[in-house]
Amino acid sequence: MPKSVAIIGGGPAGLMAAEHLAGKGHAVTVYDAMPTVGRKFLLAGKSGLNITHAEDYARFVTRYGAANSRLRPVLDLMTPEAIRVWAAGLGTETFIGSSGRVFPKAMKASPLLRAWLKRLENLGVTILTRHRWTGFDADALLFDTSDGPKHVTADATLLALGGASWPKLGSDAAWVPLLEAEGIDITPLRPANCGFDCDFSASFDTRFSGEPIKSVKATSAAGTTQGEFVISKGGIEGSLIYAHSAALRDALNRDGHTTLILDLAPGRTVERLSTDLARQDRKASFSTRLKKATGLDGVKLTLLREVVPEVSSLSPDHLASRIKTLPLPVKRPRPIAEAISTAGGVSLDAIDDDFMLKVQPGTFVAGEMLDWEAPTGGYLLTACFATGIAAANGIDRWLQRSPG
Repeated sequence: MPKSVAIIGGGPAGLMAAEHLAGKGHAVTVYDAMPTVGRKFLLAGKSGLNITHAEDYARFVTRYGAANSRLRPVLDLMTPEAIRVWAAGLGTETFIGSSGRVFPKAMKASPLLRAWLKRLENLGVTILTRHRWTGFDADALLFDTSDGPKHVTADATLLALGGASWPKLGSDAAWVPLLEAEGIDITPLRPANCGFDCDFSASFDTRFSGEPIKSVKATSAAGTTQGEFVISKGGIEGSLIYAHSAALRDALNRDGHTTLILDLAPGRTVERLSTDLARQDRKASFSTRLKKATGLDGVKLTLLREVVPEVSSLSPDHLASRIKTLPLPVKRPRPIAEAISTAGGVSLDAIDDDFMLKVQPGTFVAGEMLDWEAPTGGYLLTACFATGIAAANGIDRWLQRSPG
């Protein structure tokens, strides 16, 4: 007789685990609090689903920070190339963008999710929505449903409830106190791949909110990267900021302050800038001289003035230095509900090599509710898929060992 598995959470990790467990002959039921599953997955694909990344695999597996060593063998279970093959099997062809990111050719998540849910249905997976998990009752799982409280028993359970970003889509971290009550070690959840507040003036904020700043380099403890970001309401956000968000967040937590160093003219050396600035006619306005010598105008010029109010009085050497190393203070991360993802979660020391909770035999954990983080670019989704498979394999081994 098939063993029963309850999977709580219908995101990428839970659905991937469901596919593998059903493929091994287990009776799988997925429970989700929302009216439909995969809501954050669909949001991620709203502007083109970045499903994985095609960079050299040896480099790819180093993108997970402190969790690198633990996730390294797990990622082998669902490599970027394997994800592309899996997607193709669901009728979704993919392509590699100029940045190395991998997208469906249709640039949508919905066709892939529909095909995936159809495959799960054909495998016999049951999906029950509007089932909010509320904890354990001895050997039973408790749910609030539209029909009232429900008790569910299963031979094994997988928790794949996500982090705390985008709570309106289901990842609200309501599971944290439930697991802490069971004595499970939880690293506090923190925003990851997030924007930051800055103390911009009201005039700058009003004029430039939503404006992109293109072709800049940013430097933090995370290193130096080139790209673009956006002036948001009261701060900064965008892909270049997300690449530095963990370093900025951790520095703020540790020191109470930090700065992001910006190079507003990455194509020119400080010596070239200084020489070109010195050649300008001093009778011309500062903005005219700056544009002719450096090409800076608009939002870049105003940001320079915002951060260095005395910029127009600087010597060519000092001005060139500020353009190449503009210290932008950041005050705090944006709220966790606005973040793309979260750091923290169930401690990796709280699970065994099969992703089973050490203090809760038969209960496994996968996906973003575990304590790991990664940059945007397909790394997050890849690890969710991979940990879902790792937990599914662990559940299968557990069920094979269990009597009955």
